[in-house]
Amino acid sequence: MLIRSGWAPLLVLGLAQDRVDFETTETVEPSMLQRILTGLPDRQSEPVLAGQSRGAAPGVSIADIEAIKAFLKKCWSVDISTKEYAYLKGAVLFNPDVEGLRCLHYIQSLRREAHQALNEHVRLIHREDTTRFAKLLIALSMLRTISPLVVAQLFFRPVIGSVNIEDVLLEMFYGK
Repeated sequence: MLIRSGWAPLLVLGLAQDRVDFETTETVEPSMLQRILTGLPDRQSEPVLAGQSRGAAPGVSIADIEAIKAFLKKCWSVDISTKEYAYLKGAVLFNPDVEGLRCLHYIQSLRREAHQALNEHVRLIHREDTTRFAKLLIALSMLRTISPLVVAQLFFRPVIGSVNIEDVLLEMFYGK
């Protein structure tokens, strides 16, 4: 349940850690090739993100893309270390707010431990930067505003189409 609820923020954290940037462009009129491949009529239509096909799922808004890009830039500006990313991933993964958890107190203690370990690491390595821990928590709060649906539409839909990522995760872990 923790992985099902945390896959999107973990993916975006991984993008930040690996310094993966992405570009999107907006087109007013789909190209002839886009119309052929997506079966669109030969007329002017609403804007779409390049690389995305039109279908039942709504497109990704520019505001959603900018939120992801702002998070990435925040992480890169803070220059987060590998160890700090590991602690941040622990804080994301061990989310006591996930409904249906059986060992809620255990999950809460794991999240608290991830925050404490991050704070101790920051105090030890970055003694001169008294605001670093707060900057990392701000980045984490920015990450929590990014919708898993947006992440799926932006990074998976153009490659594998509309699919329920939770079903893919279940299949990967349990072979269902």
